[in-house]
Formats: sequence, structure tokens, C-alpha cells
Amino acid sequence: MASSEDQSLPERPKGEEIGAPSKNALKKAAKDKEKADKAAKRQEQERLEKEKVEASDTSKHLYGKLAEGILDPTKQKAHAITALRDLDEGLENKEVTVRARVHNARVQSAKLAFLDLRQRTENIQAVIAEGGENGISRQMVKWCGGLNKESIVLVTGLVKKPKEPINSATISNLELHVESCFVVAEGPLQLPMQVKDAMHPPPTGDEAETEDQVDSQGVPVVSLNVRLNNRVLSLRTPTDQAIFQINGAICELFREYLLKQQFQELQTPKIAGAATEGGSGVFEINYFNTPAFLTQSPQFYKQMAIAGDMERVFEIGPVFRAENSNTARHLTEFTGLDFEMEIHNTWEEIIDFAESLLIFIFNGLRERCKYWMEVIQREYPEAGNFKIPKGRAPRIRFADGIKMLNEAGIDASLDEDISTTNEKSLGRIILQKYQTDFYFLTHYPTAARPFYTHLDPSTPSLTHSYDAFMRGQEIVSGAQRIHDPAMLMQRMRGMEPPLDPDSEGFKHYVNAFRMGCAPHGGGGFGLNRITMLWLGLGNIRQATLFPRDPGRKAP
Repeated sequence: MASSEDQSLPERPKGEEIGAPSKNALKKAAKDKEKADKAAKRQEQERLEKEKVEASDTSKHLYGKLAEGILDPTKQKAHAITALRDLDEGLENKEVTVRARVHNARVQSAKLAFLDLRQRTENIQAVIAEGGENGISRQMVKWCGGLNKESIVLVTGLVKKPKEPINSATISNLELHVESCFVVAEGPLQLPMQVKDAMHPPPTGDEAETEDQVDSQGVPVVSLNVRLNNRVLSLRTPTDQAIFQINGAICELFREYLLKQQFQELQTPKIAGAATEGGSGVFEINYFNTPAFLTQSPQFYKQMAIAGDMERVFEIGPVFRAENSNTARHLTEFTGLDFEMEIHNTWEEIIDFAESLLIFIFNGLRERCKYWMEVIQREYPEAGNFKIPKGRAPRIRFADGIKMLNEAGIDASLDEDISTTNEKSLGRIILQKYQTDFYFLTHYPTAARPFYTHLDPSTPSLTHSYDAFMRGQEIVSGAQRIHDPAMLMQRMRGMEPPLDPDSEGFKHYVNAFRMGCAPHGGGGFGLNRITMLWLGLGNIRQATLFPRDPGRKAP
């Protein structure tokens, strides 16, 4: 007989066991299985279709992505690489292999696609057409037309003349008819900036340095700040490629001339135990838990080398200036080109040498860098349009330069250095008067030069010093140096604030002259500024690979 508890339980539906799924759950499971079966069937159909398409792809061995970017000799034939720059009409109907970046890719139709291939300063159109001797497939046409921009590809093809010149390519009289195309390195789907948009001069002005703009045709123009933040991409533009060829050529010409003149190259330290040259504008660093400083220039070491009887020395190396100058011509780190030499007869031997050195560099750039100048002139038509005097460059005393400014209604003082604005104004006055962009100012006032600058014996308020200018901006600063230890110490103690010749930062330098040193002098050039002014660029950062300024220490 059932208990009262059993009688109170609800009656279970017939056929339903404890723990068995409900009818709804069973229906849902059946639907899910049906969906899974359909998906599996669809995937299988797609796989079969893909295999069928691949089986019918007669040119699948002619394109694709290379494993680790290297040809597999068992599958692909190796070819000698031809530079785009070396393509000419003499190669018409001949097969060449190029390695270049995809500047642009587009599919014209199922049977036709185009690639715009770019290599450093040149670009050429490549045509991928169905059929031909190699049996180019539609699959290959579609694949090539869908390549990501900035991918590096290895392309083999026939050099042909197009029916009409291709105005969008620097190599406008030729095109490549593609026979094979392999990806060496794939570009991303999205780029932080388009290389083609950086192939125009950046906007100028303070706001323009940080904000993108559009030109009169509505074409995007990338700001300088965006270019520098994406330096690897901006360096791929033809203009940037050429700018740094000019940079390198200036160093090469500088070194070549000095070596021919029996100068010895130095490599001086960039870490000093004390702030020197007056103590301002110096970066302090932690050197094994003691303070140390990045050198402002190799000046002391050049002079100590002269005291060591090296007679003529030079150096190409980094220079550090901890100056909070956010201008278009200042950096906190730049490349300095420095020289120092003994003086035999007169201090003006130094100016003579600096002038002959610069003229050698200017002429060398014109003779050896014609191609790179032509590339830069695509964006900067006046690049290299730099007026050099036929005879000796004008040498204008500082006081006469101030007088020229005053006569033009510009306020300038004899008691202080010329401001940047006034330097540019004086450059325009001198260009109009002497028909030259290259000149010297000499005999700067004592207050405007470092303590080691030799005074003018006839006028102690002036110095045996000079600056060289390009387009109204300083590129070289130099002078005769004090070699007499008593005079040097007197000058140091007379500075404001006074400098102690026996302090840690100066004692080794001063001791060099106590041991006897020949009269000497020299100069320091700013590589990046020379490049900027020679090419007529708007900002020194354009002439600096990875610039450093008060607001930028990366990349």
C-alpha cells in the first residue's frame, strides 16, 4: 500500500524517464545537427571546388608567397636581379627580374590587372594579362591585382614599350609584362600613412608640422610630424632616398678633401666628466652613479690633438646640444663635421681653407649627384639652385653686416650676435648686392664667441672669428683659438660666470697649452643644416634620418 508521501508526488508523464532530455531539447539538438551537417557539406563542396579550381590553375607555379622570402630552387628558377633604374629601351623584348614594392595594385577585369612597382627612386607599370606564352590564369590575374600595398615582390617579365607613355610612372616609356610574381614580404592590409601621400613636400608652418592637409587638387599632404612618426614609410619616398644620398655625399666629399690635404681623422669621446665650453646646454647622464655629460663638440679634443703635434685633424661625429630650441633649423643631436689645423702665417688661413673646402663640396655635389638632384627636383624644383661666387666669397666684417641691416631699416646691435631673423634678412641683402648665397661674416664681438676664441690684437673687443652662411643661415662657425696658456686662463676667469682653469672639466685642456702648442684654428660644420640649405628644404628634420629635438626622442 502506498504511503501518504508517495500519493502526494505529481504523476510523471508516460515514456519520460528521469534525466532524459525534453522534447524541446531533442528538437533543438536535431536542428543543430542538421545545421552542422549542412555546414560540413558546404565546406566539403567548397574544398572540392577549390581543389577543382587549383587543379585547373595552369599558372599556380608562377605566383604565390615565398617561404621566408627565398626562392625554392626545386620549384622556382633563380634569376639575376635588375634594378629599375637600369631599365632602358635596349632591354625591349628581353626578360628581366626585378624586386620591388607594390606601390599600387588594381584589377581591370577578370583577364587583366596592373601593378605599380616602386624601387627606391623609380617606378614602372607591370601588366598581368590572361594567356600568353606562359598561360597566365585568371586566378593569377586576380591574385596579383589584390596584393597589399608595400608588399615586396619578385617579378619576372618581358620589357615592352607601352602604346602611350605612362605618366604616373617615372619610367614612362617602358612597362613589364609579367611572367611570374612571388611575394617576398607581405605588406599590411592597412598602413598608418600612404607612401604616395608623402611624395609631396610637407606643409610648412608650426601647425602644419603636426596636422595633415590637402593640396589644391584635394590630394592629401602628410604632415612632417606624421612622417617622422612613421619614418620607415616616409624613407621609402624617392625624395627621402635622394636626400640621404646627398647627406652621405657631403660626408664623403668632406673626408676626401681633408685627406688629400694631409689631415688625420679622429674619433673623440662623447662622454665628459664635467660640463665644458661654459657649462650651458649640456646633457647630464648617470655614469656608474657619478655625473657625466655628453660633449657639445669635439673642440677640446681637436685642440689637444694639435698640441700633440698632429698638425691637421678632422672628425665626423655626433654633437649634442641641450638647448630647448623648437625651430626649423635646430636639433639636440646632429652630425658635426669638424676640422682643426696649425696656422703658419695669418689667422685668415683658416677662412681660406674653410672656403676652399666648401667650394669643393658644392662643386662635388653638382658633378657627382646629378641623378639624385633630379629626383629631389621633382618635389623641390629649386633644389641645388644655389648661387656660388665665381671668385672669392664675400668676407664681411660683423660690424659692416650690422651696418647693412641698419641701412635697410632693420634694428640690429653691435654688442650681440645676429638673430636668426636678421641673419636671413642679411642673406637677402647680400644676395641682391653680391649675387651669391654663400658668404662669410668675420670679426665677431668678444661677447658673442667662446672663451677659447683668439682676440683681435688691434681691437680686443673683437675676435679672430668667422661664420659661413648659406641662403642667409649659418652653417659653419670657426676661429683662431687661444694657444697661450696665460691668455687662455685670463679669458676663462674673465667670463660671466668665471670659469676655473684648474677644475676637473678644464684642467687637462689647459695643461695641453702649458706644454707648448702651435697657433691653430678650425671650424665646425653642421651636416644636416648644409643638406637642408643646399636642397632648399623647409625643415632640418627632413635632412635628418631620425631627428632628435626637445619634443622627439623616438623613433
